[in-house]
Amino acid sequence: GRHSMLPRHVQRLGRDWITHWNGSQILALNSPVSSCVRWAGHYPPWASFPLPISADFSANWRFPPFFGPWRQFQNCNWHLDNYTQSCCFHLPNPSMKSEGEEPLTKKRRLSGQDDTSAPEQETDLSNQKEVSCLSVAQNGEKHGSKKGTIKRHWEYFCQQSKTMKIAKNKGSDQSSTGNEATFDFTVMSYNILSQNLLEDNSHLYKHCRQRLLFWTYRFPNILQEIKELDADVLCLQEVQEDHYRTEIKSSLESLGYHCEYKMRTGRKPDGCAICFKTSKFSLISSNPVEFFRRDIPLLDRDNVGLVLLLQPRFHCKANAAICIANTHLLYNPKRGDIKLTQLAMLLAEIASVAPQKDGSFCPIIICGDFNSVPGSPLYKFIKEGKLNYEGLAIGKVSGQEQFPRGQRILSIPIWPKTLGISQNCVYEIKQQQKEENAGEKLEAAKPDNPQEIVIASEKLSSKLRHHFKLSSVYSHYFPETGIPEVTTCHSRSAVTVDYIFYSAANDDTAAQPGAEDSFCGGLKLLGRLALLTEKDLWTVNGLPNENNSSDHLPLLAEFRLVER
Repeated sequence: GRHSMLPRHVQRLGRDWITHWNGSQILALNSPVSSCVRWAGHYPPWASFPLPISADFSANWRFPPFFGPWRQFQNCNWHLDNYTQSCCFHLPNPSMKSEGEEPLTKKRRLSGQDDTSAPEQETDLSNQKEVSCLSVAQNGEKHGSKKGTIKRHWEYFCQQSKTMKIAKNKGSDQSSTGNEATFDFTVMSYNILSQNLLEDNSHLYKHCRQRLLFWTYRFPNILQEIKELDADVLCLQEVQEDHYRTEIKSSLESLGYHCEYKMRTGRKPDGCAICFKTSKFSLISSNPVEFFRRDIPLLDRDNVGLVLLLQPRFHCKANAAICIANTHLLYNPKRGDIKLTQLAMLLAEIASVAPQKDGSFCPIIICGDFNSVPGSPLYKFIKEGKLNYEGLAIGKVSGQEQFPRGQRILSIPIWPKTLGISQNCVYEIKQQQKEENAGEKLEAAKPDNPQEIVIASEKLSSKLRHHFKLSSVYSHYFPETGIPEVTTCHSRSAVTVDYIFYSAANDDTAAQPGAEDSFCGGLKLLGRLALLTEKDLWTVNGLPNENNSSDHLPLLAEFRLVER
């Protein structure tokens, strides 16, 4: 009497308990008995249809013969557990399509997982209380043990270039160090997943419980993460403008941050933000970068960047400065030409902001979602400062696809001369004034001004360069196992696309090879918050999940400003 009447086709189920519901194949098991079989971390709670089963079901049940690829089961944890509110096996649906994208089965090859599908909407509204969002505090009270939480440990780099684990709450306050010549600070890069983009790409989050995807549930979790990690500088991507205006900005200001924001151009409702603690820094300049150019057909995308010049407080040198840049490059794996051009525009802005009076650059940190994987041509260009792109296919620039579809070769040069940026990624001509209105006329640079950057006309060359010697905070692979680190994980893939790059000091033992000849002074990497593997993340049902409310992990590093 406690179960509602079942649909007729469910009543006709045989011993394999297989049904088609709303065009999706699901196997639902629900029983008042004390034990059942569940697939850890991979079942959604929606649309479970009550089926009476015997008390010895868990001992007698067998796999349906056509349940799906055996490889999918080899990577999963099967175990008996106490009866849960709903138990649902989610089966592949090869007819599933995504709007404006290639078939899911093709993109899922990257992650080594099979495609899954789900009903478009929940038809069972009986669990209305479960759908209602809980605050972080309520969640902590209801799930006090936080069973689905994965601990991320802190890796500290000592002088011998070894790592050691330290307590989550570090006891020493490094901001008040006794040595006035040092200045320690932390930087976070975090793609917080715009709610608008989440809803437009719902096919990426079929593995998630519906209630976990509401902004009213997600934002308290994200804010709690920011509070706990307590970074001195935040570089946030996919910050939705209306959420920023109504709650994000005020919430961060109440935590002691000053916020600078650049919204994407066109109709895109999100953007990039850099927030810094006013107790640690003061703002020298804020420089937004728009990658859309109406007069250049190549640059027809609405991505943006933001470059701040900050002055540290409590430092012995009055003119010390740190350049912080944040960006979110184009996603499209087939348009490596646009990605490289957007990156060149960001580097050119940094090159115009970061020079000091003696001609050298101040320390630089570049954060963001670069939509490129480690080892790709774009990644190597950032790290090595040079790239010969002759004969390079545009689909291979970012390395996002194992079998790239964009086979067109990059043109030489990639961007037109009218962009005003040389192959060395600096402005060929300098703007006399910087106003908010786009399309402002450019004025030829005066040769007697040492601040201005003037580059002579170059012959057609397929070699890109930039002037910064940059290292990556993360090594992208776990040294003990060689397993890749992951910064984003959803229904389609689990890869690294988020980075923190920095200009390493000469004595920085954590810097990768190639950064040792960096200019005098710079940043020393003191520590970082360790990343996770794809396997780790799927133990808590990937991202987003109950405790991590973005499909990206926050990156966090601690630096020391080294005197020149």
